[in-house]
Amino acid sequence: MVYTLSGIRFPSAPSVCVSPSPSGFNGDRRSSGGVSLLLNNKAPLSRKIFAGKSSYDSDTSSLSLAASERVLVPGGYSDVPASSTDQVETSEAVADSQVIHDSNDLTMEAEEEIEVKEEQDSVSSSVIGDGDASEKSAPLQDAAVIEKEEVRKRTIPPPGSGQRIYEIDSLLLGYREHLDYRFGQYRKMREAIDKYEGGLEAFSRGYEKFGFTRSADGITYREWAPGAKWAALIGDFNNWNPNADVMTRNEFGIWEIFLPNNADGSPAIPHGSRVKIRMDTPSGLKDSIPAWIKFSIQAPGEIPYNGIYYDPPDEMKYVFKHSRPKRPNSLRIYETHVGMSSTEPVINTYANFRDEVLPRIKRLGYNAVQIMAIQEHSYYASFGYHVTNFFAPSSRFGTPDDLKSLIDKAHELGLLVLMDIVHSHASNNVLDGLNMFDGTDSHYFHSGSRGYHWMWDSRLFNYGSWEVLRYLLSNARWWLEEYRFDGFRFDGVTSMMYTHHGLQVAFTGNYNEYFGFATDVDAVIYLMLVNDLIHGLFPEAVTIGEDVSGMPTFCIPVQDGGVGFDYRLHMAIADKWIEMLKKRDEDWRMGDITHTLTNRRWLEKCVSYAESHDQALVGDKTIAFWLMDKDMYDFMALDRPSTPVIDRGIALHKMIRLITMGLGGEGYLNFMGNEFGHPEWMDFPREGNGFSYDKCRRRFDLGDAEYLRYRGMQEFDQAMQHVEEAYGFMTSEHQYISRKDEGDRVIVFERGNLVFVFNFHWNNSYTDYHVGCLKPGKYKIVLNSDDALFGGYSRIDPLAEFFTFEEWYDDRPSSFLVYAPSRTAIVYALVEDEQLPVKALDKS
Repeated sequence: MVYTLSGIRFPSAPSVCVSPSPSGFNGDRRSSGGVSLLLNNKAPLSRKIFAGKSSYDSDTSSLSLAASERVLVPGGYSDVPASSTDQVETSEAVADSQVIHDSNDLTMEAEEEIEVKEEQDSVSSSVIGDGDASEKSAPLQDAAVIEKEEVRKRTIPPPGSGQRIYEIDSLLLGYREHLDYRFGQYRKMREAIDKYEGGLEAFSRGYEKFGFTRSADGITYREWAPGAKWAALIGDFNNWNPNADVMTRNEFGIWEIFLPNNADGSPAIPHGSRVKIRMDTPSGLKDSIPAWIKFSIQAPGEIPYNGIYYDPPDEMKYVFKHSRPKRPNSLRIYETHVGMSSTEPVINTYANFRDEVLPRIKRLGYNAVQIMAIQEHSYYASFGYHVTNFFAPSSRFGTPDDLKSLIDKAHELGLLVLMDIVHSHASNNVLDGLNMFDGTDSHYFHSGSRGYHWMWDSRLFNYGSWEVLRYLLSNARWWLEEYRFDGFRFDGVTSMMYTHHGLQVAFTGNYNEYFGFATDVDAVIYLMLVNDLIHGLFPEAVTIGEDVSGMPTFCIPVQDGGVGFDYRLHMAIADKWIEMLKKRDEDWRMGDITHTLTNRRWLEKCVSYAESHDQALVGDKTIAFWLMDKDMYDFMALDRPSTPVIDRGIALHKMIRLITMGLGGEGYLNFMGNEFGHPEWMDFPREGNGFSYDKCRRRFDLGDAEYLRYRGMQEFDQAMQHVEEAYGFMTSEHQYISRKDEGDRVIVFERGNLVFVFNFHWNNSYTDYHVGCLKPGKYKIVLNSDDALFGGYSRIDPLAEFFTFEEWYDDRPSSFLVYAPSRTAIVYALVEDEQLPVKALDKS
């Protein structure tokens, strides 16, 4: 796809270069000096770049964006004057050898866009197994439009009594004053929203009132900026003239302007135009990207981003074709980042991720994809956590319609799409973000030190502010409604819930740590409101909270007095594995492992993981790297002899992941590439590494290569997912640990009708090892980490059958005998639940 911007043509995947920081720039930079994401002549892109005038030149025309369809602007195609262009070659060859040599070559451009459209139409209409021909030929109905109508008919249930939490956990009775106060404040907020805004459903549609809204007669732009003394809308459409469209203010600090349609009926602001709001503020005159902007981009050669008026004509809008998949009983989440999902050191696109990565996720057996860094962030190396434009999908990866196409394809494949949403803080970037938006530090955020996160170098929201609540609640709904995400992983929730943000605090589990003056009640109420909103309007949606503190009631429904999340991210497990990997094998304690894996609150579901993106970042180590370190570079080829380090590493890598999934919770998460032990950490292009993309990618080719040992680890992870799909053990109510033998280094537990046997001993293998079980009968092997397919030594007969004895063993009414080789994990299934062997499962 190609953007056309008055004398500028550039693709959707900018590279990074150094540019001097302007004086007074207060960006979210993590290293000294100004770092900016700008296009340069070394960008590994697939199109030529035509660099032209600054965004503030008064004689500029509007910006037009092409995603999958032809680019139209009022009057036809947008031309780029040949005299104003500066051609810059790109380094990546286009597959079909077609390069646009001149922006005035409309015939070639039109032909290419038609080809792209036909190709994407073909991709979008395809169904696994080809589907039904009659279904393909049926007229398309936008699933998003249909769903939107259904959602607006729903009502969010009123608050309940909030008292069931005391039945669930009697220890909470000692903190009833705090908890009842919390619930009372939540009820008051719900009542106030009902009284003044017509209910939470209407309140959460702030994007229909603020920002740019279009009617049959024209465009209305509204912005809440109480600190501003004067405001005007500027952009391509009025030649950046601050006197052309001056806004008016009401008593609530809301600025507004209406722009009637042109005489020919076309909108006053063409689709793709750059726009900003100029304000006279207590901090001086400043130009800001509208707070509710739906798209923003950075032009080549410029540091600040530009807000984009994104309102394509109906024929250019992406039409959702597929319904959402039903919410699975157990979540198996593949955590991803679109930009670094290529095997090449480039910024990947939504389109490539859709076509190349999504089928991989499906094949591996995961049922949900969690995407990071969706909300626009001016600093790429922030990993998407320093958000500047909360309603805009990152332009680095493509257009909003490209993202919609990605999500629609995921739904076609039966995958849920979860968004890693950041409501815990915001970038301190003054030029592009919300910080000092109206010239005051107390606009969207707390003023003074309370509004600044000293470790993250970011701003902290004031969750007690009416308009902040409107903004964040509307933001959550926007991504669910407009883009059809299926839920969220809320980032940094611990930071939100406590005034100390969880910094330099060691949570011991003492309830005094959760309910007191250190609790930010306003933030907890916001979390209750947003969970109420999401589950009320989108009953199938999933909410996961990243909380390291273990806040009681976190995953209890709001009406029962809880915070309302569906799952808590079980962060302690990954920390425990790092702690264990720093010890000798002889010092591992089986009881310590099982305690950490099962230490979660009753009726509160958890998503477990052995490692996430955190452990894969530069400066840290993945589990594979802890286990095998530099040997991974020299001894992973199958045509070379292995080493004891590699043998140990591959064996434990599989065991750690399986026991985490088996005991750790009701959901499971893996960061992309970790399933096969990705050999290198990831590092975003930044000043400290010479702005290199070399480590900002995922080498999926290593996991696919049949001649490398990575393949065995990937095959095992895939088998793990398929066994869970077949037996649903993560959500089984039956879980019993029958053995945690410190001498034998053996752990035995039941989950559902499966029996898991782990032998962590580095040397000892056990024949005729007695294993207790609940149900009598015949058992068979459904997963064996020692299988040659998984890089093992085939010491187990895969066809062996195991018959129980009618005698008690390890406090279990039945038992059977097994062979447990050293450093292996074997899963036995009761034959009455007949399932296909893992190898026979369809992996297509």
